[in-house]
Amino acid sequence: MAKIDFLSLLDFERAGLDEILEKAARLKAELRAGRRSEPLRGQVLGVIFHKPSLRTRISFEVGMQQLGGGSLYITDQEIGFGKREAIKDIGAVMSRFLSGIMIRTFAQSHVDELARWASVPVINGLTDWVHPCQIMADLMTVREHGFDLDAIRVAWIGDGNNVANTWIHAARAYGFEITLACPAGHDPDPESVARVQQSGRGKVTLVRDPREAARGAQVVITDTWTSMGQEAEAQERRRQFASYQVNRELLKLADPRAIVMHCLPAHRGEEITDDVIDGPQSVVYDEAENRLHAQKGILLHCLG
Repeated sequence: MAKIDFLSLLDFERAGLDEILEKAARLKAELRAGRRSEPLRGQVLGVIFHKPSLRTRISFEVGMQQLGGGSLYITDQEIGFGKREAIKDIGAVMSRFLSGIMIRTFAQSHVDELARWASVPVINGLTDWVHPCQIMADLMTVREHGFDLDAIRVAWIGDGNNVANTWIHAARAYGFEITLACPAGHDPDPESVARVQQSGRGKVTLVRDPREAARGAQVVITDTWTSMGQEAEAQERRRQFASYQVNRELLKLADPRAIVMHCLPAHRGEEITDDVIDGPQSVVYDEAENRLHAQKGILLHCLG
């Protein structure tokens, strides 16, 4: 059987994503009921980290344990990714030891190359282009809060970053409408936008006014204005993004039932206010918890 990688939501049609979400929901229900099967017993996942992590590392390592397998934490200091060793050799050698590889890194090209040479499944834990594991948890959370993924209106407020790109990819799969309000010069990946427009499924709109994006939205999402690797730009970004804060006034424009999402870590008082992130419409901790369940669904889909 051909191996199944999880590199980008663009690699999956809706049916494949639904299958992962259904697995995730079932595994979550089983865990909450105190029932636990171990379908990945004896399997070991190598987890490669080139960026710091809280949710990604914990959710993958705990997820593998709960599924009966194990994990091996590996940093670039051990590997020298593409420097000390060629990516081709890394993929080939790790495949001899491991059942699968999860990598959290910078360049999408490195993930794609690793997947090309590895004979075991490769899972993209984050790159500068996309964050597919996060958006699977987000989609799971939206469903749990009673929204139809075919019919939601999503508002993205802030930087057109890797999380924004992946929400755009999700719009292609499910056909929902997403409006992104980003300052000039910080739009999402134009190729991702074009893929949705060419597919005939989903609707992507780019605006400059966050109020226009928030008006009538059922899902309001933001992320930090300064991502990892952009620390030198932090002061200038605070100036550029000052009017893109998700606060109580902005939220009043959304659907009264709207939920607020943030993948964390949050810079409280910058992209989102305390009264919103800690408020009754916030689902950020449900979203964070669902990283575990969604990634168990991904692991089972790829390794099971």
